[in-house]
Amino acid sequence: MNTNQVLFAKAIADETRQEIMSHLCCVWLNVNDLVEKMGGKVNQPTVSHHLKKLEEADLVYVREEGRFRYYTLNQEQFTLCCGLLIRNFAPNYAEKVIAVDEIPITGE
Repeated sequence: MNTNQVLFAKAIADETRQEIMSHLCCVWLNVNDLVEKMGGKVNQPTVSHHLKKLEEADLVYVREEGRFRYYTLNQEQFTLCCGLLIRNFAPNYAEKVIAVDEIPITGE
């Protein structure tokens, strides 16, 4: 499993890829399915390009059936990479989390 945090961050930084990932959660879809779900906002070559970026970051599983490739979100990889980002950039966040109702109000 590739846990390159920069590759992960770049992969999820794009709004089109974010929308693709939202459609791929818990379902297998091919490129044409995704084009349809996205209402024609993007064409097939563009969706294929974005799927390649998600595949490079291990954020999708790929299953081949005949001439079609089906994709689904790799939820384990997504969770792992998010956890690594938290551990690297906010290692003590659990100790320092302040509940919303405990945040002091200033300027009043």
